[in-house]
Amino acid sequence: MEVASELSLPVSPQAAAAYRYCEAVTGAQARNFSYGIRLLPAPKRRAMSAVYALARRIDDIGDGEWSDERKAEHLGLTRAMLDEIREGAVEAEDTDPVKVALADACSRFDIPLDALDELIDGVEMDVRGAEYETFDQLRVYCRCVAGTIGRLSLGVFGCTDPKRGAEFADTLGLGLQLTNILRDVREDAANGRTYLPAEDLARFGCEQGFLGRPAPGADFTGLVLFEARRAQDYFDEGLLLLPMLDRRSRACVAAMAGIYHRLLQRIVREPEAVLRGRVSLPGWEKAYVALSGLATGGAA
Repeated sequence: MEVASELSLPVSPQAAAAYRYCEAVTGAQARNFSYGIRLLPAPKRRAMSAVYALARRIDDIGDGEWSDERKAEHLGLTRAMLDEIREGAVEAEDTDPVKVALADACSRFDIPLDALDELIDGVEMDVRGAEYETFDQLRVYCRCVAGTIGRLSLGVFGCTDPKRGAEFADTLGLGLQLTNILRDVREDAANGRTYLPAEDLARFGCEQGFLGRPAPGADFTGLVLFEARRAQDYFDEGLLLLPMLDRRSRACVAAMAGIYHRLLQRIVREPEAVLRGRVSLPGWEKAYVALSGLATGGAA
């Protein structure tokens, strides 16, 4: 639900400049996300860019070259910034454009900032080098790093059934994050990270990891297809969110989900491709999916 009509509150010059910065960050760094938010009307597009810019900053802290202690310090500073926004204590002249833009967006939309705290929780799991014995444990991580983005988005989009909508957004985020994990399995292994649950690795004889060829006797293809079926189930359930959104928001979600779903299908067709490098879609195909979503009103 929007707390105020975005048209009734003029955008200050400082906020306008801050939004332009966030939109530039989104356009430059959001490989898939930006295709969807381009379909939104300007006020919602600006707000989503502000949300993305802070989410990107949080991710970059976790993935950067700093020591774990410095990462923890900066994640703590980000939590303090969220408190400033909650308290309405951000000055228009603040020198951090992401803070200014997000504070302005929160004055227009019911954005659940607690979800950004959960995103920080997920990044802190990465900093600690958390591994996951069971899928239930991995689900908690996925909710933090992906489901949160869905719930933040609903705060901007609006939803006819907020409670069920948030549940579907979490579920859709789980499908997207599992797709990310499959896509990045080789890159993550090279960085010493394993996200797939240990119980699944053992089930398919893949305990020895993913660098180079699978170990003799390992059923890597079976592992990928098993996780891909999970992701597909979450896509199917999560997309029940679409009828709860207005047409432009529905098209935005359909575009982002459609891009990831096509990526998942590509992985299913050739599971071992993820061992050779990052599987991706060409820009023209992403644009086609986005425009198709707009043309059909976001029909799944």
